[in-house]
Amino acid sequence: MNIFKQLYKSIYSPKDIALFRFQGIGKTILYVFFLTLISILPSVIYLSTTLTTGIDTARTIINDELPDFSIQDGHLTAETKVPITINREDFTVILDPTGAISSEDVQDEGNAFALLEDEFALSAGGRTDTYPYSMLEGLNIAKSDLLDFINAIGGMKWVIIPVVSVILYLFASAGSFIEVTVLALIGLLLKNLLGRKLNYRQLWRMAAYSETLPTLFFTIMSAIKTTVPNSFMINWFVVIIVLYLAINEIPKPKKVN
Repeated sequence: MNIFKQLYKSIYSPKDIALFRFQGIGKTILYVFFLTLISILPSVIYLSTTLTTGIDTARTIINDELPDFSIQDGHLTAETKVPITINREDFTVILDPTGAISSEDVQDEGNAFALLEDEFALSAGGRTDTYPYSMLEGLNIAKSDLLDFINAIGGMKWVIIPVVSVILYLFASAGSFIEVTVLALIGLLLKNLLGRKLNYRQLWRMAAYSETLPTLFFTIMSAIKTTVPNSFMINWFVVIIVLYLAINEIPKPKKVN
């Protein structure tokens, strides 16, 4: 059975998941990598579109709508006495030399790029990273320098996107293997509860395929940008139920008189 047919069968058939316990471990490992690749596709696509759109938008706004500014001795100065916030579709640029806006406020804006009084903040995908200007001690940065930097990033985006995507994939894969391993340990308890004869290697294979349904569900939710409350608990509840049903499909050992 090829990997795509296994994916399809694993969505709805605990009986087939139970049968997969006999296949080679290499094929199961390949399936985990394949399932992980599917799960990160929305994030990779989102990263690509956000980076491309964000660079173009930031370049236009900084060049045409922000006043002259400079970063010197770890502080931002600008030709404005009030914070400036500019919204463009799904992206926000903030310039605040007054200290009125914090990095938490930047996160509330969603996708945002902010020059604050003492630090630079970048918010994307629900995460905000901040970088103090003090890291650039001894350097003076003006508006024209920032434009040159953004143009440089724009020219390197087709290198940045694959590199970040590979890193994301490696971390996601590591997380997937840890989750399957923990689920297989839970499977040891389930097989004792159900009175089935299974070893850990067989349970590991079954656990890998039990991940299919919740993985595809959360991938679809991510693709349509829908947040699922208590997603961690829902994920574990579903995979344990699927594994339980798969173990239950295995015939009980015959009793010897």
